[in-house]
Amino acid sequence: MKNHLGRFLREDRLRELGAAAVGENVAVHETCVLVDLENMRFGSNVRIDPFCMLSAAGGWLTMGDFVHVATHVFVTAGSGVELCDFVGLSPGVRVFSRSDDFTGEYLTNPTVPATFTKPPALRPVRVGRHVVVGAGTVILPEVDIGDGSTVGAGSVVTRSLDPWGIYVGSPARRVRDRSQGLLAVEARFRASLVAGEVVLPVSRL
Repeated sequence: MKNHLGRFLREDRLRELGAAAVGENVAVHETCVLVDLENMRFGSNVRIDPFCMLSAAGGWLTMGDFVHVATHVFVTAGSGVELCDFVGLSPGVRVFSRSDDFTGEYLTNPTVPATFTKPPALRPVRVGRHVVVGAGTVILPEVDIGDGSTVGAGSVVTRSLDPWGIYVGSPARRVRDRSQGLLAVEARFRASLVAGEVVLPVSRL
């Protein structure tokens, strides 16, 4: 595969740079900004595309297996973010695990000591297994997106979402159920991995 300016950091390099944990077949494009890499854990078969900003400053970021983070995604994980197995974040998704205060009760922005700003969020953001988040979606602090749900492009997720639903809008609302047929496909996929019958795309980068 020929690429122009398409170089990825692989597992060994990420370990050298100090990542907390790195599985196998991990590819992070070299144009990504990774803040506090020592607070990041990568599962196996993870791909992070160009021009992403991932910050675990003051918190932690954990990714499961078969996670794809598309281009121009921003994740601030100061109060913790978990991306579970088979999560897909589409281009331009924004994930905020904490935010400034908008009520006027506290001072704001990172130039002010933490004593005078809003306390960290009480709960981390969790994006469950098999969740797909559409392009340009914003996920706000303390949200848990249930396993198997999808969020349509341009949505704003202000509260936790139940599993196996299709959600759209601002704020995101459930419009119908999502099929669970992919679970049978996952079982066949995992069986093919055990049998050595497939070549994983990440391994070719």
